[in-house]
Amino acid sequence: MSKSKTAQRKAEHIKLCLADDVQYKTKTNGLDKYDFEHFAITEIEIDKIDISTKFFGRKISYPFLISCMTGGTKEAERINEKLAIAARELNIPIGVGSQRQALEDKKYHSTYRVIRRNAGRVPVLGNIGAAQVAKSKNIISEISLLVDLIEADAMVVHVNPLQELLQPEGEPDFKGLLKSLSMITKKISVPVIVKEVGSGISKRAAKLLLEAGVKGIDVAGAGGTSWAAVELMRKKESNDYFREWGLPTSYCIRTVQKLKKDFDFTLIASGGIMNGVDIAKSIALGADLAASARPLLQEVTKNDVACVVNLVTDWFETVKNIMYLTGSQRLNDLKQNKLKRKEELI
Repeated sequence: MSKSKTAQRKAEHIKLCLADDVQYKTKTNGLDKYDFEHFAITEIEIDKIDISTKFFGRKISYPFLISCMTGGTKEAERINEKLAIAARELNIPIGVGSQRQALEDKKYHSTYRVIRRNAGRVPVLGNIGAAQVAKSKNIISEISLLVDLIEADAMVVHVNPLQELLQPEGEPDFKGLLKSLSMITKKISVPVIVKEVGSGISKRAAKLLLEAGVKGIDVAGAGGTSWAAVELMRKKESNDYFREWGLPTSYCIRTVQKLKKDFDFTLIASGGIMNGVDIAKSIALGADLAASARPLLQEVTKNDVACVVNLVTDWFETVKNIMYLTGSQRLNDLKQNKLKRKEELI
């Protein structure tokens, strides 16, 4: 793919995610199938509820990260600058979009560097695609370059077989991925997180990734942005079956968290996380923190940094209220059988 085509594709992605209907049409993230058990005799002091947590040893103020979004095109620089400022003010991690373009030339390096420059000391996550990891002959040096470019605290490898399958310029050959991941996790200086982009990570896939040395799983389940829809729109095609393909976020969290008994890893819930209720339910199902991308992208392009900060703060006021009403002083308390399937509440 030419250098100009990579940047052009990224610009098209931003435009579609801002303007078009790229949500799943019928499939939800599954969190709507659950509700909290009300605890009428709560003695929790709401002002003393603790929602801070640690992210790879670093204390953050909320169990939330601004998910990997964009970079490698001129439209991305201002977006990343504002999101990084919001992350700094909130004291939460932030991810960059795919850094593939940064390996092609230095033209858009500033669109990535702007994140660390404005994020201060909050954790910053690098990002590269599975296709590049599987096929690169120099993957260790390339990832080291990308880590250094943004002074990354962790590296995200995004797995997106459905998107690559449907993308006009797609590279759906991931052969060698697990072998490459095993090498990377041993040789680079920061932990590796693997995330899907909206079709979900199953327990079976997560186990293989953890055995390869991965330290974080971002399930990125179905129910939010459908990257199949994005690519189908780019091709001006329609395919409702593949547009709706994927494992709901709730299923991924609920099943992958069972691996905690055998592996030490950070479990991130993303895929249709739209509000504080979604965040609270994700944590109650077993996630360590939640992540979101498109709602924040839309907010930051329509408004200013303060609106992004206010949006996330409001989400966590809802989380605190839920914790109060369920008798949960700490985030781990929320995981103690506080969430019920709706059919149980009849």
